[in-house]
Amino acid sequence: MARTPLLQLNDISLTFGGDPVFSDLSLIVQPGDRVALVGRNGSGKSTLLKVMAGLVQADKGDRVLAPATTVGYMQQDPDLSGFTTLGDFAASELEPSESYRVDMVAEGLKFDPATPVETASGGERRRAALAKLLAEDPELMLLDEPTNHLDIEAIRWLEDQLAGTRSGFVVISHDRAFLAALTRATLWIDRGQVRRQEQGFAGFEEWRDKIWAEEDDARHKMDRKIKAEARWAVEGISARRKRNMGRVRALQDLRSERASMIRRQGAAEMALTSGPKSGKRVIEAVNISKSFEGKEIVRDFTLRVMRGDRVAFVGPNGVGKSTLLKILTGEVEPDAGDVTLGTNLEMAVFDQNRTQLDPNATLWDSLTSDPSMRVSGQSDQVMVRGTPKHVVGYLKEFLFDEAQARAPVRSLSGGEKARLLLARIMARESNLLVLDEPTNDLDVETLDLLQDILGEYDGTVLLVSHDRDFLDRVATTTIAMEGDGRATIYAGGWSDYQSQRKESAEPEVKGKPSAKPAPEPKEKTKPKKSGLSFTEAHRLKELPSVMERLEAEIGKLEELLADPELFTREPVKFQKATDALVARQTALSDAEEEWLVLEDKAAG
Repeated sequence: MARTPLLQLNDISLTFGGDPVFSDLSLIVQPGDRVALVGRNGSGKSTLLKVMAGLVQADKGDRVLAPATTVGYMQQDPDLSGFTTLGDFAASELEPSESYRVDMVAEGLKFDPATPVETASGGERRRAALAKLLAEDPELMLLDEPTNHLDIEAIRWLEDQLAGTRSGFVVISHDRAFLAALTRATLWIDRGQVRRQEQGFAGFEEWRDKIWAEEDDARHKMDRKIKAEARWAVEGISARRKRNMGRVRALQDLRSERASMIRRQGAAEMALTSGPKSGKRVIEAVNISKSFEGKEIVRDFTLRVMRGDRVAFVGPNGVGKSTLLKILTGEVEPDAGDVTLGTNLEMAVFDQNRTQLDPNATLWDSLTSDPSMRVSGQSDQVMVRGTPKHVVGYLKEFLFDEAQARAPVRSLSGGEKARLLLARIMARESNLLVLDEPTNDLDVETLDLLQDILGEYDGTVLLVSHDRDFLDRVATTTIAMEGDGRATIYAGGWSDYQSQRKESAEPEVKGKPSAKPAPEPKEKTKPKKSGLSFTEAHRLKELPSVMERLEAEIGKLEELLADPELFTREPVKFQKATDALVARQTALSDAEEEWLVLEDKAAG
C-alpha cells in the first residue's frame, strides 16, 4: 500500500531580484524520511527549506501538506522578540504540562532556559530554536544548520536524538560526519535544479562527480558537433546553389541549446602563501596555568609546537579552547608558567565571532580599509600577497559577484561572511595560521578546497573546530580540553584521539579477581621504562607522518623542477620551487635526526 507523503511540492518556481532560484521544482518527503539537503552557498538551500515550511510563497506551483501533519522549522536567525527568556521562547507552542521537554532538551544542547533573551548570544539563540523544535516533536522537522554553535558532545547528543526519532526530517549541514551518520536520502540543489538520490550523504560526492562528468562529456560532444556542423555551413553551403536550410536551422538549435546550458559555479580561487620561514620552534609553553573568575582553564600544561605542525583544540563549549589559543599566541598572559614564541612569526587569525568584520561596512570597504591590504594612492586596488589587484576581481575569486561589492556585510549569509574573512587572511603572507571555528557555514566544495590549501601550506596551523571530519583531514596533533584545567595531547586527528582515549580508559584486568593470588614467577623481569617525557613520546609517534609528508612534498617539487624549460619560462616560480625544495630537504634532515635521537633515548 502506497504511503501518503508528508509534504509534496509540485512545479515550484521562485524568482528573487530577477534571477530564478527554482524553476518547475517538484519533490516529495515521505513519513520517516531522513534527507540531507546539500548545495553550494547561495544555491537556495535555506530558501527551499522556507518554501517547504510554508514561510516563503512560491511564484508558481503548489505546496501540499498531508492532513493534520505538523511541521517544525529551525531558523538560523530566530526572532525572539516578545519573549523574556530563552525557555519562554522554546516552550511557547507547548502546553504548560509539557514544558519539562524543553528542560530535557536544554540539558543535551547545553544551554540555560533561564537566560534572558536580551543578553543571549547568537549561539544560545540558535540552540533555543533547536530546543523548541525538538521539544515540539513534529512529524516533519526542517533543520537549517543545526550543528552550528554546538560542541562535539552536543552534536553527538543531537545525532542520537535524530537517530531515534520516528519523525521525518530534512537537514542542511556542513558537517559531513553528522550527515553521513543520519541521512538515508539526498536532495541536491544545483543551478536551480533539485535532484534526489535514495542514498545518504555518504554517497553524495561520488554521485555528484558522476553527474558532473556526464555533463562535461555531453558538453564536449555538443561542442564537437557544433564545430563540425559550422564547418559544413561554411564549406558545404558555399559549394551548392541550394542551401540545406533544415541543417542550418539544426545548427542554430544546437547553438541555442549550448548557450542555455548553465555553467557550474567554480570553486573559490583561494590560496595561501607562506611568508618568511619561521624558526623551527614556533611555540614553547612550559607549565602554564590560567583561571578566570575561579574557573580553571588550564593547569600545568606544557606544549611544544614545531614548524609545520597542525594542532587542533577540541572540547566542550566554554571549556577555554579560544583562551588557550590566545595564551599560546601571546594575546593573553598565563597566571603561571612561560610561553615563548619562535622567531620571525607572521600570524594571521580567523576569529569565530567574525569581529574583524564591520557589519555596516561594505565588502569593498572591508578589504580596502585593512592596512595590510591598502595600496597607496589606489582606492580600487588591494594588495594580495605582494601584488595589487582590483577589489572586484579579488572578491570574484571568493565567489562574490560585482553587485555584492557595495553591499553591507550584514546582508551576507554565514558562509559568505566566512569567505570574506578568508579573503582578508589569504591576502597577506603568513607562517602561522590561527583558525577559530573556520568551517561554520562553508559548503562542502569550499571545505574541500580549504583542506587542500591547509595541506599544502608551508607554515604552522592552530585550529579550533567541532567538525570531526575536518579535524581528521587536517590535524596532526589534537589537544583535548576536558574541563577542570585538564588538557591532554594526542597524536593525529579526532578519530585518532577517540581511539587513543578509549585504549587508555580500558581496564587492564576484566572480571573478578580469583580467590587465590597466582604464584609469582621465580624470575620477575621489570618492564623497561622509556626515558622519554610525555611530550617527547608524543613527538616520536608523530615524526613518521611528518617525514612522510615532507618526502611527498619533496617528490612533487623535484618533479616540477625536472622541467628543463621552467627556469627560462617562469624564473620566479623556478626560484620559489628551488627555495621550497631546499627548505623541505632541511626540514626532513632535521626530522630524521630528531627521530633518531628520540628512538635512542626511548631504547635506553
